[in-house]
Amino acid sequence: QVQLVESGGGLVQAGGSLRLSCAASGRTFSSYAMGWFRQAPGKEREFVASVSRSGGTTYYADSVKGRFIISRDNAENMGYLQMNSLKPEDTAVYYCAADLRTAQIMTVILPKDWGQGTQVTVSS
Repeated sequence: QVQLVESGGGLVQAGGSLRLSCAASGRTFSSYAMGWFRQAPGKEREFVASVSRSGGTTYYADSVKGRFIISRDNAENMGYLQMNSLKPEDTAVYYCAADLRTAQIMTVILPKDWGQGTQVTVSS
């Protein structure tokens, strides 16, 4: 099992940017695909983005494509989500996740390993 800790959330105005970080520990981080999910009040947790073990393949939800960039640094056991052109509808708790399966599977199946989440609030 891998332990995940998110950071970097906060309050930002619409059109602004935030960079979320995910620190991984425990089992070998490079063995896991990594992803970001979010959950807004009253809504189900939804897929945002995922990246393959090597970092070479990425997937994005249509709602964030072209605005968010997912990346990872296996040497530092870190994952990142650069969020640009933020909109009020991006407001949610953002969770880092890891999965021994593939980044593509994370687009349709919720992973088993999660961080505690970090709040992102975008004001209009």
